[in-house]
Amino acid sequence: MKKLLLGTILTATTMFGFGGTAMAASQDPVNINMSLVFTQNELLTQELIKVTDKIRTRTDGGVNIKVFPGGQLPVYKDNLEQVVNGADWIAVEDLSYLGDYVPDFAALAGPMLYNSYDEYLAMMKTEYVADLTAQAEKKGIKILTADYMFGFRHMISNKEIKNSADMKGMRIRVPGSQLFISTLASMGASPASLPFPETYAGVQQGVVDGLEGSILTMYSTKMYEVAKNMSFTKHFLGTVGLYISPKVWDKLDAEQQKIVMEELAAGATSNTNELVKLDAEYKQKLEDLGVTFNEVDTAEFGKLTADVYNQFPAWSEGVHATINAELEKIRAAN
Repeated sequence: MKKLLLGTILTATTMFGFGGTAMAASQDPVNINMSLVFTQNELLTQELIKVTDKIRTRTDGGVNIKVFPGGQLPVYKDNLEQVVNGADWIAVEDLSYLGDYVPDFAALAGPMLYNSYDEYLAMMKTEYVADLTAQAEKKGIKILTADYMFGFRHMISNKEIKNSADMKGMRIRVPGSQLFISTLASMGASPASLPFPETYAGVQQGVVDGLEGSILTMYSTKMYEVAKNMSFTKHFLGTVGLYISPKVWDKLDAEQQKIVMEELAAGATSNTNELVKLDAEYKQKLEDLGVTFNEVDTAEFGKLTADVYNQFPAWSEGVHATINAELEKIRAAN
């Protein structure tokens, strides 16, 4: 009878969690889909797969984030809507998509802002961005991190570009985004919206005179076969944030939340370090393939693109000056 009673007590302890860790082990796992447009073999995707694997391991399967790359699930605007609607979901998108909810976030993805990766990362740690982040959370979007980058975008063409005069009349392929279209027009080009899969043939056949993109893009898409020059305009920095519904975030206990944030931070650092290495490695590979690189008059392009910040009525008045003031403080501290 004593043995039977003891067994009953032990069973109850395990079932109801009086033993501490047993309760955590018996909780149902939180399953979350992560949606991104980046393909399986891209650096950013690979880093996020590693991060989610580590989160799964460290939480004993309690936080199970499954990565869906290459637009298998809704992306862009629809991606953020899943988060706002409270789905078990993490959206991976650039800051401009947050602009639908907190307009000034889109300005942080505006043209000719950052000189280096470190400047962008420092900007994300400012009180200015913390305030915008708090506004986003009130709209149903918790920003887990915005520290993931995929490189500066430059001009890719068969012509050396040093200033706006060199770009005059050039048809440059851009994504179908008003921010991109306005920026390239202000730089002197004639923006042409063209689906990216058609761009290689477009350059080859003279439909467009070039495109804009990163060193990694130029190499991975073999664009160097039809365009032999890259001009370092740095007109945009490619970045993404990871967004989740606060309601879904609250399904995780404090320890799980801590683990997620630790691994995301470590993954962002790894991603940046790899990006720096790959920029140098792929630049050398492109040079070996006959590509020429050149610097540009960034001061001129900076002045020309300043008016872009006045073309979006939803953005705060003077937002360009506000962001630049933050950047000046960052530069002065270094």
